[in-house]
Amino acid sequence: MAMGEAGPGPVRSGSQPRRLEETMRGRLGRECVYVPSCRLGLFVALRHWCPPGGRVLMSPVNDDVIFFVVLAAGLRPVQAPLNPLDASIDVGAVPDDVWGSLCAVLTTNLYGNPDPAPELRARCDASGIPLLEDAAHAIGSEVGGRPVGAWGDASVFSLSKHAGAQAGGILSVADPDLRAALREACDQLLTPRRAASELAYAVRPYAEAAVRGLGLRRAARAAMRLLGLAERDGIRMPLRPDALSRAAGPAPDLAAHDPWVRVDMHTYRLESGPLRLRRIRRRLGRLDEVLEAYREGTELLLATRWARPRDGSGAQPLFRVPLLVADRDAAIAALARRGIVVGYLYDPPLDDYAGEAFTDLSPAPGAARWFARHALPVDPLRAREAVDVLERSGARPAEPPKALTRRSAPPPDRARDPAPGGGSGPAPGGRSGPARPGTAKERGTSRG
Repeated sequence: MAMGEAGPGPVRSGSQPRRLEETMRGRLGRECVYVPSCRLGLFVALRHWCPPGGRVLMSPVNDDVIFFVVLAAGLRPVQAPLNPLDASIDVGAVPDDVWGSLCAVLTTNLYGNPDPAPELRARCDASGIPLLEDAAHAIGSEVGGRPVGAWGDASVFSLSKHAGAQAGGILSVADPDLRAALREACDQLLTPRRAASELAYAVRPYAEAAVRGLGLRRAARAAMRLLGLAERDGIRMPLRPDALSRAAGPAPDLAAHDPWVRVDMHTYRLESGPLRLRRIRRRLGRLDEVLEAYREGTELLLATRWARPRDGSGAQPLFRVPLLVADRDAAIAALARRGIVVGYLYDPPLDDYAGEAFTDLSPAPGAARWFARHALPVDPLRAREAVDVLERSGARPAEPPKALTRRSAPPPDRARDPAPGGGSGPAPGGRSGPARPGTAKERGTSRG
């Protein structure tokens, strides 16, 4: 099979996936395909646009699951230099010879902070390669007058993050003629729905509420470890280099890389049943209201002394606001005592985590290392509580070394969001560190 699988999966049916696709098409102005997870949508996009053995520029401050999705697609990750203040790709610091070697660029839009899509679109057009957007954290963010996800040849969204559905994703495409082929490719990878999985999904919110209400988090974590269900002891999952090298042999092959790609979400390629689809639809229907709450919390957090300097543009509805603190471990511990779990940590950067055997190293790794060590991702929905805790704990802002900011920080007159219509590319409708408090899922290293 083209995707490295044994045979075709089930074919989706019913109107609910189509309704979800129509909702997202209305937001993005482009064709959309429902997928059970962001990671599966990304795999399908990478396989469609990139030849086996191709090289993909990506951020080293990213979820390790996404790194393994790139490997599963039979591609070589190339780690990009970053802006140390928000971990966006530093386009000007990517060497010319690297641009000439790439088959695609994959953005991250970390925590909802947009990568410089207009600049990346222009460079990709000049190089004749596709721009692929991972918008898992950025369903409500904008750049250059367009939604994040409306710049690339393809983009993938998670419906587990802002929407809070704990399942589902969207693959969107600039060329509407590709929609049917991509849907078929996704269907070939699906595994049949299971009644037990649907039931577990239905009762999960109530079980999680009971665990929180009864203060049983530690007991739940201990039970997970005892049953062998805890797949992370720290921020990064175990690399297992020998097994990973063996898996690379048949790549592109999703099945061979499944032990890494499924971490934190074993249902990532499971056909969505009616219970999941109904809950996802309800959650997506309230998305604008939720995004407004995220935007308000983001405004509050960006006004604190731990936030990166503002550029004068309005606040995005960030999924997490990366405050920059001198002693992140102490800040995490102080927040945990208040019941605030810090998740979505990506430390160390992927090139330090995986090494030269599995990725091309960043030509300027210092900014990624500094950001990964000091970023404290705070949930905007708990902004006031978090600010109170950090003030009381005496948390100090982290000051980036001047050697990092001289190159990467945008000059004062450079807007992060250019005027609408700026840049090139298709129009919207056009063609690991120590263990932290909380379970692996609470730490939230998965991008869906």
